[in-house]
Amino acid sequence: MIPDPLQQPDLATAARLSVAPMMDWTDRHCRYLHRMLSRNTLLYTEMVTAPALVRGGAVHLLEHDAAEHPVALQLGGSDPVELAEAAKLGQAAGYDEINLNCGCPSDRVQSGTFGAVLMKSPGLVAECVAAMREAVSVEVTVKCRIGVDDQTPDDVLPEFLGQVERAGCRRVSIHARKAWLQGLSPKENRDIPPLDHDLVVRMKQAFPQLHVSINGGITALDEAEAFLARGLDGVMIGRAAYQRPADLLAGADTRIFGEASRPPEPEDIARRMLPYVERHLAAGGRLNQVTRHMLGLFAGRPGARAWRRHLSEEAHRGGAGPEVIEAALSGLACAA
Repeated sequence: MIPDPLQQPDLATAARLSVAPMMDWTDRHCRYLHRMLSRNTLLYTEMVTAPALVRGGAVHLLEHDAAEHPVALQLGGSDPVELAEAAKLGQAAGYDEINLNCGCPSDRVQSGTFGAVLMKSPGLVAECVAAMREAVSVEVTVKCRIGVDDQTPDDVLPEFLGQVERAGCRRVSIHARKAWLQGLSPKENRDIPPLDHDLVVRMKQAFPQLHVSINGGITALDEAEAFLARGLDGVMIGRAAYQRPADLLAGADTRIFGEASRPPEPEDIARRMLPYVERHLAAGGRLNQVTRHMLGLFAGRPGARAWRRHLSEEAHRGGAGPEVIEAALSGLACAA
């Protein structure tokens, strides 16, 4: 199943469910797998820094498959001029949306004065959004936290959202945790600061014209449906969608987007990936670059451990090809 671009939802509809941008995880192979599971869910790239594109010429970071659409490019940066140039490169590469990262708490991101530290500079974020919108015709969006460090989210988040809305941003994704820029690692920042989902719901009520997606700690489609029922426009799911992709995405087109279709089975998805794997290998790629994203495809199902073990042990070997996936599927059949 290759999605038909003419039958894809508009971005506001696609953003009813999205897979969060995750460094080292949501690369183009991961996104292709996720698209095989859901034709409608909005997908995001890993964060790509504007300096890497504009100063470093790393346009290879923009490579993606036509089947991935609708797909958004997330940019990191804090210089309006540089971000505008990077946005133009993203639009030229075919991305449907350009997203500005205002939520990543890593030291590397902080040293570049972008990511979550931008929560402290809503005026600068507004300048960046305005410059990017002036440079491209595709939609420019923002992903942020509810605050950082000792900020009071009830005070700073409305100010932040007000400034980006006035700059022309029409869609935001809000990770419902603070980011602690000192004292917590990026991993700890995904778990330790308490979630405040209710604050994000209140922000939607305070900014009715903004399309607001909620992110953080959401692990099931039941939860996504509950947030949509509370008036939020979209739900962004991160690690759960990566670790249990079939559980989170196979039923999304039916439950979130209202399609009358039978959710695909993980076995079918694994086989649909074979032509993609063959193309990747023919282009000089390695099997494990794709299969590492497929390890969780059978999570919670009989034979899942054997599936993961076989791919982990065999896919990195020299000359490994589609037969590794076929063998892993045969092992599943024996376990059933």
